[in-house]
Amino acid sequence: MAPWDRLPVPPIRLPRLRGLVPYTVERGLRVTMPDGVTLLADRYVPVGVERPPTILVRTPYGRRGPAALANGLLFVPFGFQLVVQSARGTSGSGGDFDPLGSERADGLVTVEWLKRQPWFHGTFATFGPSYLGYAAWAIAAEAGPELRAMSLQITASTFRDAAYVGGSFALESTLTWTGLTHRQQRRLGMLTAPLTSRRRALRAARSGRPLSELDVLAGGEPMRFYQDLLAGHGTANGYWDTRDFSATVGEVAAPATLLGGWYDVFLPWMVRDYLALRAAGHAPYLTIGPWWHTDARHGLPAIRESLAWFRAHLQGDPSGLRRDPVRVYVTGAREWRHYRDWPPPGTRRARWHLHAGGGLGEDGPREAPPSTYRFDPARPTPALGGPTLLGSSRPVDNRPLERRPDVLVFTSPPLTADLDVIGPVGADLFVRSDREHTDFVVRLCDVSPDGTSRNVCEGGLRLPAAAAGPVGTGGVRRLAVDLWPAGHRFERGHRVRVHVTSGAHPKVAVNPGTGEPLATTATAMVTARQEVLHDPDHPSAIILPLAERPPEATTPPRGEDAP
Repeated sequence: MAPWDRLPVPPIRLPRLRGLVPYTVERGLRVTMPDGVTLLADRYVPVGVERPPTILVRTPYGRRGPAALANGLLFVPFGFQLVVQSARGTSGSGGDFDPLGSERADGLVTVEWLKRQPWFHGTFATFGPSYLGYAAWAIAAEAGPELRAMSLQITASTFRDAAYVGGSFALESTLTWTGLTHRQQRRLGMLTAPLTSRRRALRAARSGRPLSELDVLAGGEPMRFYQDLLAGHGTANGYWDTRDFSATVGEVAAPATLLGGWYDVFLPWMVRDYLALRAAGHAPYLTIGPWWHTDARHGLPAIRESLAWFRAHLQGDPSGLRRDPVRVYVTGAREWRHYRDWPPPGTRRARWHLHAGGGLGEDGPREAPPSTYRFDPARPTPALGGPTLLGSSRPVDNRPLERRPDVLVFTSPPLTADLDVIGPVGADLFVRSDREHTDFVVRLCDVSPDGTSRNVCEGGLRLPAAAAGPVGTGGVRRLAVDLWPAGHRFERGHRVRVHVTSGAHPKVAVNPGTGEPLATTATAMVTARQEVLHDPDHPSAIILPLAERPPEATTPPRGEDAP
């Protein structure tokens, strides 16, 4: 049993709103799986509410203590009953915790158990951030017509592409989360794991040891999930066959609202889930704020929007729903925008070409030799900012990085008017390398008049890759690099800047250039000579989604503004 499960539930200070009701708690409900393993759940019941609809949450992070708030306890006084179940192998539930591996099977058995209970009144919803949201996606397509609503945050229907960003290996996040879940089941682990996991992961990642040894270095012993992800890199070994639910998103009939952050590690795939629902003819809601994964500021918006969603779809009261399904915060402008869809209707995709000598603009490229740099995996290019699982992903000044010889920098002249970049960002690069196996990383930055260069979004691609065109004349390849989506205003007088490099360590594992499987203990590394072409025949560019400022824009509520 986790330490949190031995603690009393803290008093919850709810606003004094008309209609709030007290609740009771039923602890340790037992749900037996087909293999005999018993999972434990707690049920929170609003007092005096006739036939309350149910919200189901499945979590590996504990049911009580501070975890109760993240699990949706605040919904109960508004007339919903809440069932929170601990995932297999966590917080008193039986069996072994196999991250991602048991959520569909265990979740569907739990849903059938839920439907048989005398206190179940015919409808339920799912809720939760991160892993809790993933567990909800795992059952969503098969839960039956009783599932009437989903409200999920900073999550996605698959974590596969977040683990292998652009074909690389998300070393920092993978090692951090593995250490977190590995240690949290120990004595006091719920208290200490969030504080120590990232620090230990970073220390291990920067040690220079082979990737296959880093779990032991970070956690003191081999950690199964880390080794499974490492073995699954670049292979079709079947590991993800029962852990990737992206193919069934369009089959989900329950109305869904999704909330994420511009700096969240799962944002691109959450947006992809939204697009899959739209393509299937559904009408999901989407909210993107100026938040990162563990940013406490998205907690209140998540509760507020979820409550309106559940009232609309479980209680028949749509009065709290906003008119436009898409709501995004534009950093730089410090305001919320409301749209009918995503990407915003009317957005223009503009090519800003990379120019010889470090220039950047909409004017076409000129005849010029390529820009070159040498990437040394023994001294990998770092990532100073960008999305991370634990800790702050607040944008940072990238000028120290821009002074390195292995980072190409392309900068526009000062802008004569505000430039709103809202939507998917990409790069179209023509490159040449003397290595078949190598990485290219692209980063978009906002340069203020004082010279501060803050990261806006980034992305990368590991070669060989399906997103790379065939090798052409002279060994040139054309790469399509997806960056994180963006919602940012470059203010008048600021400049737009693009980095091209070949590393973002330790966010992603360094590419040794040898093509050996990452799971091996090999330590050989070779340097790569990289070229980025930017002439009329090879017009390398960043693709910016330019949006007009709509008539409806709002300043943020207190506590939701940009970092």
